[in-house]
Amino acid sequence: MQAKWMRKWVSSGAAAIAATAIMILCGWRLPVAAGSGAGAGLLSGPAAEEYRVQYRLLDPIQSGDLTLYPAVQATESAEAAHWRYLTLDEGLRNGDVVIEEAGKARGLVRQRPGSGTGNGSGAIYMAPQGGDQVNTLVLVNNSSLPLVLLAGEIVTGGKQDRIIAKDRIVPPDSAPLDLSVFCIEPGRWEEKSPIFHGVGAGKPQSFMVEPSVRSKAMIAEDQRQVWSAVNGAIAATSARVQAEAAPVHGGVDPGLHGQLMALPATTSYAATMASSAAAVQVDKAAAPAVGANGEANHEIVQRLLKQRVVGVVAAIRGHIVWADMFATPEMLAAYWTKLVRSYAAESLHAGAVEGPAASREEALKFLSSAVEGHETSEGTSQVYRYTEIRGAKESLFVLRALLSNSGSESPEAGFDVHRTRAYAAANVRESITGRPSSRPRPIIVY
Repeated sequence: MQAKWMRKWVSSGAAAIAATAIMILCGWRLPVAAGSGAGAGLLSGPAAEEYRVQYRLLDPIQSGDLTLYPAVQATESAEAAHWRYLTLDEGLRNGDVVIEEAGKARGLVRQRPGSGTGNGSGAIYMAPQGGDQVNTLVLVNNSSLPLVLLAGEIVTGGKQDRIIAKDRIVPPDSAPLDLSVFCIEPGRWEEKSPIFHGVGAGKPQSFMVEPSVRSKAMIAEDQRQVWSAVNGAIAATSARVQAEAAPVHGGVDPGLHGQLMALPATTSYAATMASSAAAVQVDKAAAPAVGANGEANHEIVQRLLKQRVVGVVAAIRGHIVWADMFATPEMLAAYWTKLVRSYAAESLHAGAVEGPAASREEALKFLSSAVEGHETSEGTSQVYRYTEIRGAKESLFVLRALLSNSGSESPEAGFDVHRTRAYAAANVRESITGRPSSRPRPIIVY
């Protein structure tokens, strides 16, 4: 029997929620793990050192208001170098990954040997179960490879566009499973398409939500706060597009008029950022790390691969805001475009206080120092473990792949696939705007 590390959620009987209950769910919040029991506890002192990884930072890549410090890990995992996986973009593009609303639950299930049922394709369908839910979708991985999901990745379609709530690994040939998500399209609750798709999957302009939205999903775990962050991001992008339309004789520059008209009137974060008007501004902010047409800068990516860079620390106007680290340089390259464009989108926000450039020493301390706080973990034996450490000032999230054939007696044998380092939810935006949050601001020590 598979052992599982799971949070103990507080249930409110939301097994079947009709579409008419959308307003009731507006303030719904993903529960936070209890402070006692398996998979939860207070992490401090020597225990916090367990999650420290040694990195060294290279010279920064400067992209306007955005500064990226490439990170090289002191030691690389031999297991990670040979690990094959599937990204969400790849899986949705080739059809191996199917995501639907919870009420449909029609993910493909592998047919049992000798079964006479099915549709002739070697698979059977699950009957619809329950109603659609804002914060739950159903996913099935029909691939022969494990599927990697990162918090903040976007899927569009269904009754609302959503983002993945937390990192996880879905095993190959999986049965349909519940997928925790957050809505990034307030106001719509009608089906746009029966299945979900990626945003820019297979195209140059792939992206995920920016850090200020990711933080509300990963740290605050609050749908209302996610919606608030989405509204703020859309407003900031719109303001930047209009500001870039230089006045000409009291009007708008004709050359930029088309960009203004291309910015859709929508509550959808995905639709806004996928518009040509927003894409131009994001790619401009991301250059030279990302080319003018949204493609990854081939020269920079090849240089990072050669230097064995596994991640980056992102700073905006001199203020460090986020860090993403991966198991291998090749994995960073696979996510490079969507990550850098998400950081660039964050830099479009107005009202930031200009500060001195973040030093390499400051970036390294942010990345490598121990995080003390409340620890929770969940996962599936021989598949993955996801650990969250929330401190008063910073939070650390670690997705670890567990290997069944490692030869080790430890059930935790494996390697870290993805590590996310962030400030507490209230500080991501405050750290670069200089505006106080609604609660007292913790002192940030680098």
